[in-house]
Amino acid sequence: MATELAFALINPYTLAKSRTGGVLARLMSRTGLNLVAARMFAPSKELVEKYAKLAAEDGFYSKHVGPLMSEYIRTQYAPDATTGRPKRVMMLLFEGSAAVSKVRKVTGNPLSALKGGDTIRGTFGDYLVDDGTGTTYFEPAVLVGPDVEKTGRVLRLFARHAESDGGFVDGADDVPRGKGVESTLVMLKPDNFQFPSLRAGHIVDVLSRSGLRIIAMKKFSMTVAQAEKFYGPVLPTLRAKVGPRIGAEACELITENLGFELPEKVAQRVINLIAPAAGDHQFERIVKFMTGYAPADCTESEKSQLGKESCIALVYRGVNAVKVIREILGPTDPSKAPTGSVRREFGSNIMVNAAHASDSTRNASREIGILSVAEDTIRPWVKRYY
Repeated sequence: MATELAFALINPYTLAKSRTGGVLARLMSRTGLNLVAARMFAPSKELVEKYAKLAAEDGFYSKHVGPLMSEYIRTQYAPDATTGRPKRVMMLLFEGSAAVSKVRKVTGNPLSALKGGDTIRGTFGDYLVDDGTGTTYFEPAVLVGPDVEKTGRVLRLFARHAESDGGFVDGADDVPRGKGVESTLVMLKPDNFQFPSLRAGHIVDVLSRSGLRIIAMKKFSMTVAQAEKFYGPVLPTLRAKVGPRIGAEACELITENLGFELPEKVAQRVINLIAPAAGDHQFERIVKFMTGYAPADCTESEKSQLGKESCIALVYRGVNAVKVIREILGPTDPSKAPTGSVRREFGSNIMVNAAHASDSTRNASREIGILSVAEDTIRPWVKRYY
């Protein structure tokens, strides 16, 4: 079957109810497709009207579904009529064989929400009819493309608005403002994307207990240059703390394998000699884990090329966001993290520990800038296919 590009739009209500992780987990694990792009939208009146009009066209949906979808988009995606503040919508792009039909199958029929939880809409959607006389409540949870041609039409529409209506949606109607409100970065690391699985969605699900709002999202592959800049501040710590520990272990190995103990002054000289190189080696390992390439093996031009590994950047906003997120993630060492924390549940060791979180608002701003989280990755993918 041909490789296709499919989309899923996570609706404002689904996002507000913090069901994002459950939806993401199902789409990634049950379709077996590659998540290639993700972006938050704050749909403008113009985008909403165009999308609603598209959904209402004859043949776009079935005769009964079309009016429901069109009215839903027009009322639920549009900015608040009183305040003018926009809604949050998350767009996910998936690539793979028969991607459109796979995403549609996992999502389920919009009118079969009460038939069971085997689909996303069966679990998170609702369709309630009053005595068979008319619809009283309709919540499809996510919106997807009915077929390849119609998927292309929706994607071209959102691509045209990706820059103006997408990126950071900190002004959305359900995003808190005022005293104590902060933005912080969470980066889901490559160990979550070795194969299509539930992991990334489950981590987002755990983070949802923070009560914070996702205001930006990006699926990306980190370059070596980005990784060196991103993790640059930890290099002195690696040299000062990790390096001496490795040097001490080297002295112990000499004693164990050669049968004599180094004099204290000699041992200290060995430690001082090994520590910087050991710290640099650990730094190389981190960069290689994040990108798939070791800096020492790359030319300067190669360092700016996209890495082989996948990551997701999420920006959360709310009161004391930095502290709240870091407590949910747990300590860097998963073995020391409390039960139920992200790193205890999904981490393996200090480096392969599922996720990174900014330790201050200042570092959050720095890291968000390095990763270019606001960058539009939707339009380039749409242009490849349409």
